[in-house]
Amino acid sequence: MLKSVAVIALEEVAAFELGVLAEVFGTDRTADGFPGYRFAVCTVDGGPVRSRSGFLLTPHADLGPVEDADLVAVPAHAEGTSVPGPVLDALRRAADRGAWLLSVCSGAFVLGEAGLLDGRDCTTHWRYVDELQRRYPAARVRCNSLYVQDGKLLTSAGTAAGIDACLHLVRQEHGSATATRLARRMVVPPHRDGGQSQYIEAPIPRAAEAPTLEPVLEWLMGHLDRTVTVDELAARADMAPRTFARRFRAETGTTPHDWLTNQRVLLARRLLEETQLSVETVADQSGFGDAAALRHHFTRRVGTTPHAYRTTFRERVEA
Repeated sequence: MLKSVAVIALEEVAAFELGVLAEVFGTDRTADGFPGYRFAVCTVDGGPVRSRSGFLLTPHADLGPVEDADLVAVPAHAEGTSVPGPVLDALRRAADRGAWLLSVCSGAFVLGEAGLLDGRDCTTHWRYVDELQRRYPAARVRCNSLYVQDGKLLTSAGTAAGIDACLHLVRQEHGSATATRLARRMVVPPHRDGGQSQYIEAPIPRAAEAPTLEPVLEWLMGHLDRTVTVDELAARADMAPRTFARRFRAETGTTPHDWLTNQRVLLARRLLEETQLSVETVADQSGFGDAAALRHHFTRRVGTTPHAYRTTFRERVEA
């Protein structure tokens, strides 16, 4: 049973991500029937650290509480900064004795520096997934997940995904009823559908950098609602269909069908966010023809359904 939590705060710690951990595990709600935790914010020497926002944070302790904590958590901090050796050693010892390890956002880089991501499934904010994979090639980085559990290693994507990960841990340790009550108290959903793909900014590009095919791609961008064939596109490029297909892959890195489907999904996202059009109309205007085809391709590429996506971004629609 989870009873003690130690949070390691490094220089340039992100205040919100630290606040998520403090809200879930450091707020005493035992009077209302919630589990309580021994909660400590720790720094290397017990001295204050500066947050990304510029103010100083005074910790509870040095790294002492990390040595016997049931959960050791690392909030986001400045990427690319060095991690003190004592922190890495403390994290390795925590892993060796079977403690839970949890990172929020770029905190995953600290776990990676300690060698704790090697051969493990993990994630981080979508902006940093490529860098995390590059820096720790033995890790299995899942770029679209809000959070990933691998044994007692729990990594989460950016900001609010830390709440999802914490609630997931509470659910495992204390049951679904407790996690749902806690989510209700915090006024957040007990579980969010979909992955990070739905939160990545994806404006519709003008056209790919494809010198030979740029006129065709420009035309396609203005006619995404039309049904087109490779033969028709090849004719517009004044090429044989097979030559066109080879040239298309060479210049865009993908097939005509895959490229066109991706652009249509991007258009559908914009229409779902910015208009009140029905899903059927969105499907028609984005070139999918019907709602079933839109749902199929949208779910595969965004990780959630068109309806759920619109609900998530309803405030944009209303604005």
